[in-house]
Amino acid sequence: MSVTAAASGFVVLLLTVPVVLSQSGWSVTYDALESKICAPRGSTVTIHCNYAYPLRHTPNRAVSESFWFIKDSIGVYADLRTDPQYSGRVLYDCEKEEKKCTLIISDVRQSDSAEYKFRFTTNQPADSWTGSPGVTLSVADFQVQVRSSNQYSSHKELMCQSSCPLPHTLTYVWYNNQREIQRGPSPSYSSIFYSGDIVSCAVKDNERSRSPPMLVQSQNGWGVSYASTEICAFGGSTVDINCTYTYPGKLNNKATSLSRSFWFVKDPYLDLTTDPKYSGRVEYTCEDNKCCLRISDLRQSDSAEYKFRFITNQPADSWTGSPGVTLSVKDPQLQVHVRRSMNIQISNWTELTCHSSCQLPHHLSYVWYNKHNQVKGGKKYFLLEHVEAADSYYCAIKGHEHIRSASVCAPEVPVVSSPSGEIMEGSSVTLTCSSDAQPAANYTWYKKNEREEFQLLLEGTQFVFSSIQSSDSGVYHCTAENELGRNSTDIIIAVKYAPRSPSVSVSPTGEIVEGSSVSLTCSSDANPAANCTWYRNHTRIGEQKNIYHFTAISSGDRGVYHCKCENKHGHNSTSKSIDVLYAPKLPSVSVSPSGEIVEGSSVNLTCSSDANPPADYTWYKENSDSAKASEQIFIIADVRAEHGGNYLCAAQNIRGRHNSTVRLTVKAVSLGAWKSAVILITSGVFLGIILLFTFFLIRKMRTSKQSSQPGDRSDNSEKFPSNQSEEQRDFHSATVHFLKYQTDPIYSNIRPVGASRHEEDDDDDDEEEEDEVAYATVTFKSSDPSRVQDTGEDPATLYSTVSKNF
Repeated sequence: MSVTAAASGFVVLLLTVPVVLSQSGWSVTYDALESKICAPRGSTVTIHCNYAYPLRHTPNRAVSESFWFIKDSIGVYADLRTDPQYSGRVLYDCEKEEKKCTLIISDVRQSDSAEYKFRFTTNQPADSWTGSPGVTLSVADFQVQVRSSNQYSSHKELMCQSSCPLPHTLTYVWYNNQREIQRGPSPSYSSIFYSGDIVSCAVKDNERSRSPPMLVQSQNGWGVSYASTEICAFGGSTVDINCTYTYPGKLNNKATSLSRSFWFVKDPYLDLTTDPKYSGRVEYTCEDNKCCLRISDLRQSDSAEYKFRFITNQPADSWTGSPGVTLSVKDPQLQVHVRRSMNIQISNWTELTCHSSCQLPHHLSYVWYNKHNQVKGGKKYFLLEHVEAADSYYCAIKGHEHIRSASVCAPEVPVVSSPSGEIMEGSSVTLTCSSDAQPAANYTWYKKNEREEFQLLLEGTQFVFSSIQSSDSGVYHCTAENELGRNSTDIIIAVKYAPRSPSVSVSPTGEIVEGSSVSLTCSSDANPAANCTWYRNHTRIGEQKNIYHFTAISSGDRGVYHCKCENKHGHNSTSKSIDVLYAPKLPSVSVSPSGEIVEGSSVNLTCSSDANPPADYTWYKENSDSAKASEQIFIIADVRAEHGGNYLCAAQNIRGRHNSTVRLTVKAVSLGAWKSAVILITSGVFLGIILLFTFFLIRKMRTSKQSSQPGDRSDNSEKFPSNQSEEQRDFHSATVHFLKYQTDPIYSNIRPVGASRHEEDDDDDDEEEEDEVAYATVTFKSSDPSRVQDTGEDPATLYSTVSKNF
């Protein structure tokens, strides 16, 4: 059976005898040399075990859980796989059928030095077994020491010293100035060394864990090393100070032996055993180049630097380990450190460790308390499987219970502080979460989302809104957690703000039909809730509430409605246009021109009706099924007697139809009336022409009289003075012809309606007769003689002819 220590390929085989732990068929067997393993730092260690359990009375018994551990208390075991100290460095290789399990620890460290035990649990109630004692692992560090030297030469023998006994099968590697100089099974190395040579050693396949480098020429084999250079202890306690010393085995070919060794604090090397101050309180335990100083009943005055000195048989050869160990006698300032398992699915535990601000002696025993009640323990650490919210643990040193640590506890229910008063939108808001907890709690903020789930926001004591918005309103959740537990609390944040732009909805949706029931709903996002009021034409309608209801909406309700929402922080408004659909109202019909319509004239029949959507119009005549027109205005350009009668206007849209009737009366016109009208018009025109010529004639005559003074002048143009202007000599003649239409005294070009064909023939014959001519001569003064000349006519005469048929 064996235990192997492997490091990157090298294997150490330890020939051992099995360690069997058995009781009533229960057993755990380890393979170990005296149940101890020494492995170089950085190597990989493998520990094997076999286990057994009885099946005679319980054939269905089987292993449900198995693990390795180094710490336990009060039935709680810290599975190595869940210990943060071994994270990523521990592997189990277990076979349930063969009932064996192997623990593999890689990259071992000094802190891994401990006693390792295997434990298994079966599927039967309270069936479990622990292999105790377990296997003790010591992790070795290397140090180069001078084994022998000669003061008259540079030859020295060096030893690669280990802090624990390693297997003899290892291969040692030596380095000088970072260069490999020897590789072999011996831990020693002899050579001539020169000034500046720096030597270190390691073991094969673990070269990265070398010993600290040593300047060889500065060493001659003499030395003292201390386990710790600083120790803290409290008054009345006992402290141990340990050291290791070396000296050359031979010096100048003479074997070296130890003559005397002692501890002292002051020169000239006063042995503490002879110092009256320490009388009865000092004890030495020295063997195998090691020496332990124990001082009991410590006092404040014992604080000092303690040194070890030894003397050999060599002439004047002695050595003092300086600097020494500093002892401080003071309050140890105990604290409880907390660790939790890193995988609660495998094993859930919490470790409390009684820690001091300075290094206390390892042999001390401890006492643990929960709310001033002592609990079982005694070790420096204490394991818990569950921690209640009300639990409060602290530790003390056994025999010195008055020296206690501060209590540790899970967080209490957190308290969240926020600004007093209302939180206005846009303001800066800080939420602070605090809880009484030891160790100090870590805080995490969450917010409840729409699915009632808490969404992670951030970690930290404070949650700051630089400019809070309405969307930030909601339920916030603060969690306070430390290694002993967690607690949480909620806070509701309600951000106040003025109403947003209101939203208006119409129910039912779609088209609004006259007579239907309609509701207008106005809503606005606001905090506090807004009161909404409806207005029409700037007049408030209804009560101050969000809904305005039409029991039976009418066409008169069409229009724009305004909704105003307000709270104490402000107001906002919006408008909504309401369009009501309805059938045409009773059409209004009119006739233009009004009154009796004369035959042959034009008439407009107009129909109009209030409707939504706008109506389409159709005109019908009484006792006729066919439509006369499909326009709002029905135009009859040439009215005849048959156009008279009743006309129906039909106004229609998708909502319905309505009709109205109007009567059209047509008056017939006689031939005499036509003639009278024509004569009156013609007479008026002729009279206007006569008056116009008369006006110009009179004006011309007046002008001629004024020009003939102071002597008389003849009408003959040749008798005008030669100095008369051309304008004075202008004559204008006009000839007017009058035509006679049958027996009518006045010409008319309007032929009476209904005249016979023979009358038209007579008119043609009359037009062929010779017209009579009347002349009228009018003399005008011409203002432009050149104009008369250009025409080529007699400048004194202008003729105008008007023909009249008789």
